[in-house]
Amino acid sequence: MVTLEQHGGWQILRFLPPYADTDERAYLDALVEIARYDGDFVLLTIFAGGGRLSQAGEREQALWFKATRAYFGKHCKAIAMVRPGATEKMAETFRKLWPMPIAATHDEAEARAFLAQHMATT
Repeated sequence: MVTLEQHGGWQILRFLPPYADTDERAYLDALVEIARYDGDFVLLTIFAGGGRLSQAGEREQALWFKATRAYFGKHCKAIAMVRPGATEKMAETFRKLWPMPIAATHDEAEARAFLAQHMATT
């Protein structure tokens, strides 16, 4: 199941069980919605690790990364990714895409604290 919450400068994208055939499209549509947000924000992604994209979905996601790079550089103040097995290497990969502070962790409370610090400075 994919959900996107947008409120108070926070965007929270969840990709969690139960998984459905419609999740890939819902996830890709949520990415588009994130890039339509009017104003500065922080992004929290919460993934259980079970949802997978098809080859076409991976391509669409890569094109989204490329198309939104300037927007994210201007409006996204920080990103925190929560997922099982999250590592610093994972965060480093995303730092190659975007200039804002990025954290990867398995702990949602830690991710929220990281983002709250960056919301306080915007």
